[in-house]
Amino acid sequence: MKVNCGGISIHIASGGRDFVTGQKTIVMLHGSGQSHLTWVQQSRYFAYEGYNVIAPDLPGHGLSGGAPLQTIEEMSDFMHALLGQLGCGPVVFIGHSQGCLIGLDMCARYQADLERLVLIAGGLSIPVNDYLVGASQNKLDKAIEMMTGWGHSNIAHMHDNELPGHSHLGFGRALMASNDVNALHADLSACNAYDGGAAAAAAIKVPTLVILAAADKMTPAKAGRAMAAAIAGAELIEVSGAGHMLPAEKPLQVNNHITRFLSA
Repeated sequence: MKVNCGGISIHIASGGRDFVTGQKTIVMLHGSGQSHLTWVQQSRYFAYEGYNVIAPDLPGHGLSGGAPLQTIEEMSDFMHALLGQLGCGPVVFIGHSQGCLIGLDMCARYQADLERLVLIAGGLSIPVNDYLVGASQNKLDKAIEMMTGWGHSNIAHMHDNELPGHSHLGFGRALMASNDVNALHADLSACNAYDGGAAAAAAIKVPTLVILAAADKMTPAKAGRAMAAAIAGAELIEVSGAGHMLPAEKPLQVNNHITRFLSA
């Protein structure tokens, strides 16, 4: 569906189901250079399990209009405004990578928006390789190639996909190329600059699940472990053999862990 937020046309994937008043709502937010397609194997699953699903494309990403936002704080402000406009009340917030930083920042400044928090393949901070940041501005095709290469595990490089007939690398390249040409650079720069993760984590008072990819080359699992340790009462899960694009590489495991967490 499309909604207008702050004068920008925003695309939201709903998993193919209409919003039902009174149902629990799950928000799924993508990472750097990604879109709602990060959640292609989560959005429909949870929509048909009886949840309202909101998987937006941030401005300048996927099917949303507008210019890419420049800081994590701006992205957090945008999500607060979007949730307020939709009127969906406290939500389960699921963030991947950069989406984790946005989730952390929302917990620091807009925690009343959130009922539960799921952080996937993230850390308290996400420093980015200088060459990749430069390439995202001057050699976008090269940056996309590096991101898809580093972002997937060896299994994904061998085209082992739980969705038969699909290539992780081909899908990843096509997804990233569909964004505004400035989106990846804005995202990576925002991740590089964000330093509020530790303070935000200390303020979290909602139940939190951290799911990490053991073979993550972009945000190593040790960063995720430090994030989980900084959040009071956080549950930590590590998925063996998976790379940074964990929701696509191991969707059944991700869905099962989230389902169990939500039912607890």
